[in-house]
Amino acid sequence: MSKLFTPIQIRDLEIKNRLWVAPMCMYSCENQDGVVGEFHLVHLGARALGGAGLVIAEASGVNPAGRITPWCPGIWNQQQVGAWSKVVDFIHSHGSKAGIQLAHAGRKGSTHREQSGAGSIEVSSGGWETVSATDQAFPGYAAPRRLGAAEIAALVEDFAKAGRNAIEAGFDVVEIHAAHGYLLHQFLSPLTNDRTDEYGGSLENRARLLLEVVKAVRDAIGNAPLLVRFSATDYVEGGWDQEQTNQVAIWCKQLGADLFDISSGGLVTGVKIPTGPGYQVTLAESAKTATGTAVAAVGQITSGKQAEEILQQGLVDVILAGREFLRDPFFGLRAAHELGESVSWPVQYSRGQWPSA
Repeated sequence: MSKLFTPIQIRDLEIKNRLWVAPMCMYSCENQDGVVGEFHLVHLGARALGGAGLVIAEASGVNPAGRITPWCPGIWNQQQVGAWSKVVDFIHSHGSKAGIQLAHAGRKGSTHREQSGAGSIEVSSGGWETVSATDQAFPGYAAPRRLGAAEIAALVEDFAKAGRNAIEAGFDVVEIHAAHGYLLHQFLSPLTNDRTDEYGGSLENRARLLLEVVKAVRDAIGNAPLLVRFSATDYVEGGWDQEQTNQVAIWCKQLGADLFDISSGGLVTGVKIPTGPGYQVTLAESAKTATGTAVAAVGQITSGKQAEEILQQGLVDVILAGREFLRDPFFGLRAAHELGESVSWPVQYSRGQWPSA
Protein backbone atom coordinates (compact mmCIF):
# COMPACT_ATOMS: atom_id res chain seq x y z
CA MET A 1 0.00 0.00 0.00
CA SER A 2 1.16 3.54 -0.73
CA LYS A 3 2.00 5.73 2.23
CA LEU A 4 -0.58 8.30 1.08
CA PHE A 5 -3.34 5.75 1.59
CA THR A 6 -1.99 4.24 4.79
CA PRO A 7 -4.20 5.26 7.75
CA ILE A 8 -2.72 7.53 10.39
CA GLN A 9 -3.48 7.38 14.11
CA ILE A 10 -3.50 10.59 16.16
CA ARG A 11 -4.39 9.97 19.79
CA ASP A 12 -7.50 7.76 19.62
CA LEU A 13 -8.51 8.90 16.14
CA GLU A 14 -7.72 6.88 13.03
CA ILE A 15 -7.91 8.78 9.74
CA LYS A 16 -8.22 6.58 6.69
CA ASN A 17 -5.56 8.28 4.58
CA ARG A 18 -3.02 11.10 4.60
CA LEU A 19 -4.51 13.32 1.90
CA TRP A 20 -6.48 16.01 3.68
CA VAL A 21 -8.42 19.12 2.67
CA ALA A 22 -6.70 22.29 3.85
CA PRO A 23 -8.89 25.00 5.40
CA MET A 24 -9.88 27.48 2.69
CA CYS A 25 -11.93 30.64 3.20
CA MET A 26 -15.20 30.69 1.28
CA TYR A 27 -16.74 33.97 2.57
CA SER A 28 -20.19 32.45 2.07
CA CYS A 29 -22.27 33.00 5.22
CA GLU A 30 -24.66 35.26 3.37
CA ASN A 31 -26.60 36.38 6.45
CA GLN A 32 -23.34 37.68 7.98
CA ASP A 33 -24.10 35.85 11.23
CA GLY A 34 -21.36 33.22 11.12
CA VAL A 35 -23.90 30.44 10.51
CA VAL A 36 -23.02 28.00 7.73
CA GLY A 37 -25.71 26.69 5.42
CA GLU A 38 -26.25 24.79 2.21
CA PHE A 39 -23.10 26.08 0.54
CA HIS A 40 -20.82 24.64 3.22
CA LEU A 41 -22.75 21.38 3.33
CA VAL A 42 -22.24 20.90 -0.40
CA HIS A 43 -18.70 22.33 -0.53
CA LEU A 44 -17.21 20.36 2.35
CA GLY A 45 -19.42 17.33 1.82
CA ALA A 46 -18.20 17.00 -1.76
CA ARG A 47 -14.62 16.63 -0.56
CA ALA A 48 -15.66 13.80 1.76
CA LEU A 49 -17.40 12.13 -1.19
CA GLY A 50 -14.17 12.69 -3.11
CA GLY A 51 -12.05 10.59 -0.78
CA ALA A 52 -10.27 13.05 1.53
CA GLY A 53 -9.23 11.48 4.83
CA LEU A 54 -9.83 14.66 6.84
CA VAL A 55 -11.82 17.69 5.73
CA ILE A 56 -10.78 20.81 7.65
CA ALA A 57 -13.36 23.59 7.60
CA GLU A 58 -12.16 27.12 7.01
CA ALA A 59 -11.01 29.74 9.52
CA SER A 60 -13.97 30.22 11.86
CA GLY A 61 -14.15 33.15 14.22
CA VAL A 62 -13.92 32.45 17.94
CA ASN A 63 -15.91 35.65 18.44
CA PRO A 64 -17.65 38.07 16.04
CA ALA A 65 -14.60 40.33 15.73
CA GLY A 66 -12.42 37.30 14.98
CA ARG A 67 -13.79 36.91 11.48
CA ILE A 68 -11.90 38.09 8.43
CA THR A 69 -15.08 39.35 6.77
CA PRO A 70 -18.72 39.63 7.83
CA TRP A 71 -19.35 36.63 5.52
CA CYS A 72 -17.00 34.27 7.40
CA PRO A 73 -18.28 31.45 9.62
CA GLY A 74 -18.07 31.38 13.38
CA ILE A 75 -18.10 28.85 16.19
CA TRP A 76 -18.96 31.09 19.14
CA ASN A 77 -22.68 30.34 19.62
CA GLN A 78 -25.18 27.48 19.64
CA GLN A 79 -26.84 28.38 16.35
CA GLN A 80 -23.47 27.99 14.67
CA VAL A 81 -22.87 24.69 16.49
CA GLY A 82 -26.16 23.31 15.20
CA ALA A 83 -25.42 24.38 11.64
CA TRP A 84 -21.93 22.91 11.70
CA SER A 85 -23.23 19.61 13.10
CA LYS A 86 -25.20 18.98 9.89
CA VAL A 87 -22.04 19.44 7.83
CA VAL A 88 -20.03 17.20 10.15
CA ASP A 89 -22.67 14.47 10.07
CA PHE A 90 -22.55 14.40 6.26
CA ILE A 91 -18.75 14.22 6.22
CA HIS A 92 -18.85 11.33 8.67
CA SER A 93 -21.51 9.51 6.67
CA HIS A 94 -19.03 9.17 3.80
CA GLY A 95 -16.12 7.83 5.81
CA SER A 96 -14.09 10.99 6.32
CA LYS A 97 -13.19 12.83 9.51
CA ALA A 98 -14.02 16.48 10.11
CA GLY A 99 -11.82 19.26 11.43
CA ILE A 100 -12.29 22.97 12.04
CA GLN A 101 -9.81 25.83 12.19
CA LEU A 102 -10.28 28.19 15.15
CA ALA A 103 -9.23 31.68 14.18
CA HIS A 104 -9.04 35.35 15.01
CA ALA A 105 -8.14 37.71 12.18
CA GLY A 106 -6.84 40.56 14.33
CA ARG A 107 -5.87 43.58 12.24
CA LYS A 108 -6.75 41.69 9.04
CA GLY A 109 -10.43 41.50 10.04
CA SER A 110 -13.52 43.55 9.11
CA THR A 111 -12.66 43.51 5.41
CA HIS A 112 -14.60 43.17 2.21
CA ARG A 113 -14.78 39.89 0.34
CA GLU A 114 -13.59 40.03 -3.25
CA GLN A 115 -17.00 40.58 -4.80
CA SER A 116 -18.02 43.34 -2.37
CA GLY A 117 -15.07 45.71 -2.58
CA ALA A 118 -11.60 46.13 -1.13
CA GLY A 119 -10.08 47.17 2.18
CA SER A 120 -11.77 47.60 5.54
CA ILE A 121 -15.50 47.86 6.12
CA GLU A 122 -16.61 50.81 8.22
CA VAL A 123 -18.40 50.09 11.50
CA SER A 124 -21.40 51.99 10.17
CA SER A 125 -21.55 49.55 7.24
CA GLY A 126 -21.40 46.33 9.24
CA GLY A 127 -17.70 46.22 10.08
CA TRP A 128 -16.00 46.43 13.46
CA GLU A 129 -12.99 47.87 15.23
CA THR A 130 -10.09 45.48 14.81
CA VAL A 131 -7.53 44.57 17.48
CA SER A 132 -3.95 43.37 17.40
CA ALA A 133 -0.62 43.13 19.19
CA THR A 134 0.06 46.55 17.69
CA ASP A 135 -1.79 49.69 16.67
CA GLN A 136 -0.12 49.70 13.24
CA ALA A 137 -2.36 48.92 10.28
CA PHE A 138 -1.98 46.16 7.73
CA PRO A 139 -1.36 48.05 4.46
CA GLY A 140 -4.63 49.25 2.97
CA TYR A 141 -6.68 48.42 6.06
CA ALA A 142 -7.91 50.47 9.01
CA ALA A 143 -5.55 50.72 11.99
CA PRO A 144 -6.30 48.28 14.83
CA ARG A 145 -6.51 48.96 18.54
CA ARG A 146 -3.81 47.40 20.69
CA LEU A 147 -5.29 44.69 22.93
CA GLY A 148 -5.21 45.21 26.68
CA ALA A 149 -4.18 42.50 29.14
CA ALA A 150 -7.74 41.86 30.35
CA GLU A 151 -8.93 41.53 26.77
CA ILE A 152 -6.21 38.97 26.08
CA ALA A 153 -7.43 36.81 28.96
CA ALA A 154 -10.97 36.99 27.58
CA LEU A 155 -9.71 36.08 24.12
CA VAL A 156 -8.05 32.93 25.45
CA GLU A 157 -11.38 31.90 26.95
CA ASP A 158 -13.06 32.59 23.59
CA PHE A 159 -10.71 30.09 21.95
CA ALA A 160 -11.44 27.56 24.69
CA LYS A 161 -15.19 28.01 24.30
CA ALA A 162 -14.87 27.66 20.53
CA GLY A 163 -12.99 24.41 21.09
CA ARG A 164 -15.77 23.08 23.31
CA ASN A 165 -18.33 24.15 20.71
CA ALA A 166 -16.38 22.35 17.99
CA ILE A 167 -16.49 19.08 19.91
CA GLU A 168 -20.20 19.58 20.61
CA ALA A 169 -20.77 20.02 16.87
CA GLY A 170 -19.07 16.66 16.29
CA PHE A 171 -15.72 17.75 14.88
CA ASP A 172 -13.00 15.13 15.30
CA VAL A 173 -10.02 17.49 15.01
CA VAL A 174 -9.40 21.10 16.05
CA GLU A 175 -6.76 23.34 14.48
CA ILE A 176 -5.51 26.64 15.94
CA HIS A 177 -4.71 29.20 13.25
CA ALA A 178 -1.41 30.91 14.08
CA ALA A 179 -0.41 31.65 10.47
CA HIS A 180 -0.97 33.94 7.48
CA GLY A 181 -0.72 37.22 9.32
CA TYR A 182 -3.78 36.76 11.52
CA LEU A 183 -3.93 37.62 15.22
CA LEU A 184 -1.78 34.88 16.76
CA HIS A 185 0.82 35.37 14.03
CA GLN A 186 0.68 39.12 14.72
CA PHE A 187 1.71 38.38 18.30
CA LEU A 188 4.42 35.92 17.27
CA SER A 189 6.27 38.08 14.76
CA PRO A 190 8.61 40.89 15.86
CA LEU A 191 7.46 42.79 12.76
CA THR A 192 3.98 43.29 14.20
CA ASN A 193 4.44 42.81 17.94
CA ASP A 194 5.76 46.08 19.36
CA ARG A 195 4.42 45.52 22.87
CA THR A 196 6.48 46.20 25.99
CA ASP A 197 4.46 44.06 28.41
CA GLU A 198 4.61 40.32 29.08
CA TYR A 199 3.23 39.64 25.59
CA GLY A 200 5.99 41.45 23.71
CA GLY A 201 9.75 41.51 23.32
CA SER A 202 11.38 38.11 23.79
CA LEU A 203 10.33 35.01 21.90
CA GLU A 204 8.86 33.60 25.10
CA ASN A 205 6.73 36.71 25.53
CA ARG A 206 5.64 36.91 21.89
CA ALA A 207 4.64 33.23 22.03
CA ARG A 208 2.78 33.63 25.33
CA LEU A 209 -0.66 34.22 23.81
CA LEU A 210 -0.42 31.25 21.45
CA LEU A 211 0.77 28.98 24.27
CA GLU A 212 -2.08 30.13 26.51
CA VAL A 213 -4.50 29.39 23.67
CA VAL A 214 -2.99 25.96 23.03
CA LYS A 215 -3.26 25.02 26.71
CA ALA A 216 -6.83 26.33 27.00
CA VAL A 217 -8.02 24.58 23.84
CA ARG A 218 -6.24 21.36 24.77
CA ASP A 219 -8.08 21.37 28.10
CA ALA A 220 -11.37 22.18 26.36
CA ILE A 221 -11.39 19.45 23.70
CA GLY A 222 -10.48 16.42 25.77
CA ASN A 223 -8.54 13.81 23.83
CA ALA A 224 -9.37 15.11 20.36
CA PRO A 225 -6.34 15.74 18.12
CA LEU A 226 -5.06 19.32 18.25
CA LEU A 227 -3.28 20.87 15.26
CA VAL A 228 -1.48 24.20 15.05
CA ARG A 229 -0.96 26.00 11.75
CA PHE A 230 2.18 28.13 11.49
CA SER A 231 3.61 30.38 8.83
CA ALA A 232 7.20 29.19 9.13
CA THR A 233 8.63 32.44 7.78
CA ASP A 234 7.64 36.03 7.02
CA TYR A 235 10.22 36.09 4.20
CA VAL A 236 11.56 39.31 5.74
CA GLU A 237 14.89 39.83 7.48
CA GLY A 238 14.29 40.31 11.19
CA GLY A 239 10.81 38.79 11.02
CA TRP A 240 9.33 35.49 12.06
CA ASP A 241 11.44 32.59 10.79
CA GLN A 242 11.95 28.83 10.79
CA GLU A 243 14.08 28.75 13.94
CA GLN A 244 11.44 30.60 15.96
CA THR A 245 8.69 28.43 14.47
CA ASN A 246 10.50 25.27 15.51
CA GLN A 247 11.08 26.47 19.07
CA VAL A 248 7.49 27.59 19.59
CA ALA A 249 6.27 24.32 18.08
CA ILE A 250 8.32 22.45 20.68
CA TRP A 251 6.58 24.45 23.41
CA CYS A 252 3.19 23.76 21.81
CA LYS A 253 3.98 20.05 21.75
CA GLN A 254 4.71 20.16 25.47
CA LEU A 255 1.23 21.61 26.00
CA GLY A 256 -0.50 18.90 23.99
CA ALA A 257 -0.36 19.83 20.30
CA ASP A 258 -0.33 16.71 18.12
CA LEU A 259 0.52 17.89 14.60
CA PHE A 260 1.90 21.03 12.99
CA ASP A 261 0.48 22.32 9.72
CA ILE A 262 3.27 24.33 8.13
CA SER A 263 2.57 27.15 5.67
CA SER A 264 4.32 30.50 5.19
CA GLY A 265 3.90 34.23 4.65
CA GLY A 266 0.84 36.44 4.97
CA LEU A 267 1.98 38.91 7.63
CA VAL A 268 3.20 41.75 5.45
CA THR A 269 2.87 42.77 1.83
CA GLY A 270 5.50 43.30 -0.84
CA VAL A 271 7.64 40.25 -0.08
CA LYS A 272 8.85 37.82 -2.70
CA ILE A 273 7.75 34.26 -1.93
CA PRO A 274 9.72 31.58 -3.80
CA THR A 275 6.75 29.53 -4.97
CA GLY A 276 6.82 26.33 -6.98
CA PRO A 277 5.64 22.72 -6.72
CA GLY A 278 5.86 21.63 -3.07
CA TYR A 279 7.63 24.86 -2.14
CA GLN A 280 6.79 24.64 1.56
CA VAL A 281 7.72 20.98 2.09
CA THR A 282 11.19 21.79 3.43
CA LEU A 283 9.62 24.13 6.01
CA ALA A 284 7.48 21.27 7.29
CA GLU A 285 10.45 18.90 7.27
CA SER A 286 12.44 21.30 9.46
CA ALA A 287 9.60 21.47 12.00
CA LYS A 288 9.37 17.68 12.03
CA THR A 289 13.09 17.30 12.67
CA ALA A 290 13.05 19.87 15.46
CA THR A 291 9.95 18.64 17.27
CA GLY A 292 9.81 14.92 16.57
CA THR A 293 6.09 15.46 16.02
CA ALA A 294 3.86 14.77 13.04
CA VAL A 295 3.70 17.54 10.43
CA ALA A 296 1.63 18.31 7.35
CA ALA A 297 3.03 19.77 4.14
CA VAL A 298 0.99 22.10 1.96
CA GLY A 299 1.57 24.21 -1.14
CA GLN A 300 1.26 23.37 -4.86
CA ILE A 301 0.83 19.63 -4.33
CA THR A 302 -1.31 18.61 -7.27
CA SER A 303 -1.08 14.86 -7.92
CA GLY A 304 -1.12 11.59 -6.07
CA LYS A 305 2.33 10.69 -7.32
CA GLN A 306 3.82 13.99 -6.13
CA ALA A 307 2.15 13.58 -2.72
CA GLU A 308 3.42 10.03 -2.41
CA GLU A 309 6.98 11.05 -3.31
CA ILE A 310 6.92 13.71 -0.58
CA LEU A 311 5.74 11.21 2.03
CA GLN A 312 8.28 8.61 0.95
CA GLN A 313 11.06 11.03 1.87
CA GLY A 314 10.08 10.28 5.45
CA LEU A 315 10.05 13.73 7.06
CA VAL A 316 6.41 14.63 6.44
CA ASP A 317 3.41 12.67 7.72
CA VAL A 318 0.42 14.22 5.96
CA ILE A 319 -0.36 16.08 2.74
CA LEU A 320 -2.77 19.02 2.84
CA ALA A 321 -4.20 20.24 -0.45
CA GLY A 322 -6.21 23.38 -1.04
CA ARG A 323 -6.45 24.62 -4.59
CA GLU A 324 -6.26 21.10 -6.03
CA PHE A 325 -9.36 20.16 -4.04
CA LEU A 326 -11.03 23.31 -5.38
CA ARG A 327 -10.21 22.27 -8.92
CA ASP A 328 -11.20 18.68 -8.30
CA PRO A 329 -13.37 17.70 -5.30
CA PHE A 330 -12.51 14.08 -6.12
CA PHE A 331 -8.75 14.56 -5.85
CA GLY A 332 -8.65 11.83 -3.20
CA LEU A 333 -10.19 9.23 -5.51
CA ARG A 334 -8.05 10.41 -8.43
CA ALA A 335 -4.87 10.19 -6.36
CA ALA A 336 -5.76 6.63 -5.38
CA HIS A 337 -6.22 5.73 -9.04
CA GLU A 338 -2.88 7.32 -9.96
CA LEU A 339 -1.18 5.18 -7.31
CA GLY A 340 -3.03 1.98 -8.20
CA GLU A 341 -4.84 1.89 -4.87
CA SER A 342 -8.20 0.23 -4.42
CA VAL A 343 -10.37 2.52 -2.29
CA SER A 344 -14.06 2.63 -1.56
CA TRP A 345 -16.12 4.88 -3.83
CA PRO A 346 -19.52 6.29 -2.89
CA VAL A 347 -21.94 3.72 -4.28
CA GLN A 348 -23.84 6.45 -6.11
CA TYR A 349 -20.67 7.32 -8.03
CA SER A 350 -19.25 3.85 -8.57
CA ARG A 351 -20.04 3.87 -12.29
CA GLY A 352 -17.55 6.71 -12.66
CA GLN A 353 -14.51 4.72 -11.53
CA TRP A 354 -11.53 4.75 -13.84
CA PRO A 355 -10.94 1.48 -15.67
CA SER A 356 -8.27 -0.76 -14.17
CA ALA A 357 -4.93 -0.61 -15.92
